[in-house]
Amino acid sequence: MGYSISRTCTVAIKTLTDLKQKSNLARVLQDQADAYWEFHLREHPVVALEHGDTRYRRELFRQSVDDFSRQDKGRAKLLHKLAKVDVNVLAGQDRFTFQLLQRELEADREHFAFKTHLRPMIFPFGPEGWVADAVHKTSLFNKADAGDYLARMATVPSFLKDHSERLWLGLDQGFRLPRVLLERICKAAESYLEAPPEKSVWLGPFARASATGRIFDAEKTVMKSLIENEIRPAYRTWVDMLRNEYASYCRDSIATSEEPDGDAYYRFLVRYYTSSDLTPDTIHIKGCEEVARIADAMSAIASANGYPDDLVGFRSFLANDDQFYESSGQRVLEQIEILCKRIDRKIPEFFGRLPRMTYGVESVPEGLAAHVPPAYAQPNPPNGTSSGIYWVTSLPERCPSYLHVPLTLHEAWPGHLMHIALMQEMQELPAFRRYGLANYTAYIEGWGLYCEQLGHDFGFYSDPYAHYGCLEMEMWRAARLVVDTGIHMKGWSREKAVSYMTANLSLDYATIEAEVDRYIGMPGQALAYKVGEFKFKELRNRASRDMGQSFNLRGLHDRFLNAGPVTLDLLDEHVQGWIDSVHQNTHGATV
Repeated sequence: MGYSISRTCTVAIKTLTDLKQKSNLARVLQDQADAYWEFHLREHPVVALEHGDTRYRRELFRQSVDDFSRQDKGRAKLLHKLAKVDVNVLAGQDRFTFQLLQRELEADREHFAFKTHLRPMIFPFGPEGWVADAVHKTSLFNKADAGDYLARMATVPSFLKDHSERLWLGLDQGFRLPRVLLERICKAAESYLEAPPEKSVWLGPFARASATGRIFDAEKTVMKSLIENEIRPAYRTWVDMLRNEYASYCRDSIATSEEPDGDAYYRFLVRYYTSSDLTPDTIHIKGCEEVARIADAMSAIASANGYPDDLVGFRSFLANDDQFYESSGQRVLEQIEILCKRIDRKIPEFFGRLPRMTYGVESVPEGLAAHVPPAYAQPNPPNGTSSGIYWVTSLPERCPSYLHVPLTLHEAWPGHLMHIALMQEMQELPAFRRYGLANYTAYIEGWGLYCEQLGHDFGFYSDPYAHYGCLEMEMWRAARLVVDTGIHMKGWSREKAVSYMTANLSLDYATIEAEVDRYIGMPGQALAYKVGEFKFKELRNRASRDMGQSFNLRGLHDRFLNAGPVTLDLLDEHVQGWIDSVHQNTHGATV
């Protein structure tokens, strides 16, 4: 008896000691995560402002050469401190947080080692797009806000100058922009110069404030002067530099492997964006298999709808029949808004967790619409001062009606805008995870693709054209696996990449060209979508198979979403834990 009591006490003491150790380490880890987030806000003033932190509100970006060097040294110090935490003692989300913090710091240091900041990575997102995104997220509530906005926008010329300096320094390292991208980059920047002064994107915060009765006439006058005398000339200088000076140094090749350390850099980007160990060769093969599978499904729809063994003819019909195209950008907007409400009706049937934040739908300005995707999401700022925005093209030919459902499911609810809003509300997670979504592309974009497939569960693909549209979107992302790796690993020309996509998609030629140029300018990123979707589908199939009658799709979706931003291996672990716990509970109930 005495031995038993003694042994019980020893076990209890050890358990308490272990719990105390875990608790202490969890606090140390939280301190490290907080330190990293403080570092991140300091180095990214716009991010800080989005979170209501006004300490750096008179700055936009810190992206000079010296800034990048200082940031790398800061990350090295943070990693050194993080190494003192024993990950083996941590459990659950604490262990996830450690692994993800370590991954972010190491990946950013690897980016710096590969000199990403000196590589001409300015398409499809160049400095003009960064500025516009910051402007769209700006709300003015009082004169202090307006004054700070003026101060931030006064830094735009120096921001563009920093980009120019890095381009020229990169040239000394052997990094050159693919020539095929040059004109697109110039036109994207010029699109902001084409709007009349009152419609300028940079005046947008004043227009939005005015619509709610907040008038800042004096500050708006100063802003107009700043636009005409500093911002517009800086944009013109940026474009003229690219066209008249930098252009002669552009390279005719399009593959990242043609650059210094290009092959190793591309393999790093593939790992970074997909958060997997899949090699470019493996991804290329899987892409070819997916393209073949989806083509068979498309052919079946074509055959059942008047085009037996004639998928090309069916695609031509879809591309040219007026019934699939709205008469104006305004009509596209109206139809998308109606669709969004139809989707809202279905959400509670498939999701138990819903965000507090809402979203709206807006048209992409015509001058910009030709240079960006037909639809994309702009998440709400974390400080909750404005809703998320689902941007849809103002060019009807770029958004046929049979693509409306998958595009909307992907970008709005239950896709990106709902997903991101939910993650921002996960107060139990450290800030760097709730808000650092760009570091988890495969999880974020994989969820978007998975949501497109939910159109089947929602009953939105009973129409054969809508069903084909879902397959078209799936084919789009499958073709990316083949084309991105083809360009950067197998030496494909731009013409071969365009021809491949043209042969497999009914998208208009201009959209396909823009897509291929995106893969050229942003190597590896487009692979994350389909690789992420593979994981979500795999986990749904596994849960359904292993759980049998205990499987609940609504519960699975909530499990997907309450993981917080994670890599695909941690998502797998998170979902498997849910499957195991349901098994244990079911077994316990039957004993």
